[in-house]
Amino acid sequence: MDFAFDERTEQLRSELNSFMDSHVYPAEEEFDCQAENSGWGIPPVVEELKAEARSRGLWNLFLPGEHGAGLTNLQYAPLAEITGHSPHLAPPALNCAAPDTGNMEVLSMFGNQRQREQWLTPLLNGEIRSAFCMTEPEVASADATNIRTSIRREGDEYVINGRKWWSSGAMNPSCRILIVMGKTDPTAERHRQQSMVLVPIDTPGVHVRRGMTVFGYSDGDHGGHAEIDFDEVRVPASNIISGEGEGFTIAQARLGPGRIHHCMRAIGMAERALRLMCERALHRESFGRPLADQGMVQHWIADARVRIESVRQLVLKTAWLMDTVGNKGAHTEIQAIKVAVPEMATTVIDRAIQAHGGAGVSQDTPLANLYAHARTLHIVDGPDEVHLRSLARRELSRYR
Repeated sequence: MDFAFDERTEQLRSELNSFMDSHVYPAEEEFDCQAENSGWGIPPVVEELKAEARSRGLWNLFLPGEHGAGLTNLQYAPLAEITGHSPHLAPPALNCAAPDTGNMEVLSMFGNQRQREQWLTPLLNGEIRSAFCMTEPEVASADATNIRTSIRREGDEYVINGRKWWSSGAMNPSCRILIVMGKTDPTAERHRQQSMVLVPIDTPGVHVRRGMTVFGYSDGDHGGHAEIDFDEVRVPASNIISGEGEGFTIAQARLGPGRIHHCMRAIGMAERALRLMCERALHRESFGRPLADQGMVQHWIADARVRIESVRQLVLKTAWLMDTVGNKGAHTEIQAIKVAVPEMATTVIDRAIQAHGGAGVSQDTPLANLYAHARTLHIVDGPDEVHLRSLARRELSRYR
């Protein structure tokens, strides 16, 4: 594995860093002020940043192939890390925010021509947003086969009944389409019971019960999570993605890239926290000495650098494997980074908060918001414990 970035990656890194310095970081305060008054809406400054990013060619960088920028996972990794320095502004500005990224991947890989024209094209253009509806409040959704939402066939329609929550993106005023996972055949083999269907959010019977906050934050880069009821929701049978029984396979294909994208951005979040911790340590005195002279703070800083560099190399290796042997071949590494990176990020951000004292938990720094974001990564796309269980089984199998 070559640790040097190729020419295109370096060019995009330079352009993206310039965009972050000139537009994203200066817009953070304005974003926060607008967000206070916009409820679940998206602050207007995001649209301004989207226009600027697109004019610079910083658009759909996450998506390989004909529909996106054509970057490999290894090329995209350092770019996603940069966006993690401002996770609520940079990803949506580049049209690289979840859940749209995963939904666009699903449509590009599994959608038919009509579905791509109707929904993928406007998503690629940043004209609409979307939501992903898999998690349910009544079951342990870490096991996707547990879902209870019913999708039954009636003639030329599917009828959907059930309740979802943490439906990322559904509170966004621009959300137009939901990808809903449910069971079409409860009697089939365990991993063939599920299917995914496209449901326009304004379809009769779709009831958004409430928006859901994350540690009190609206999680604005996702456009807000929602709890949604589906009550006899009818959609054309042609809205099914790929076919009946393909839902679990699609979910696994969707979650692999999603997990590494989260990890890439989380490294950037940790870098931002470390930078703030170092600046604080150099300019803040306690007991007559700068914090930077305190042994404990020095330990935090050194340990943060070791942790960040360690997981970065594992993420880059994972990206390289995904490019060379495919997502299935990189399954072990994807699970490993999904555990290691959130642990690193929450630790580094937590210590940066500690170094800032009361300011660290206030709205005067991005640290509290970064921590809330990082802490969710221990749960989303499969909790740590599920990945650790799978990793342990795979390791033990070598010795059985």
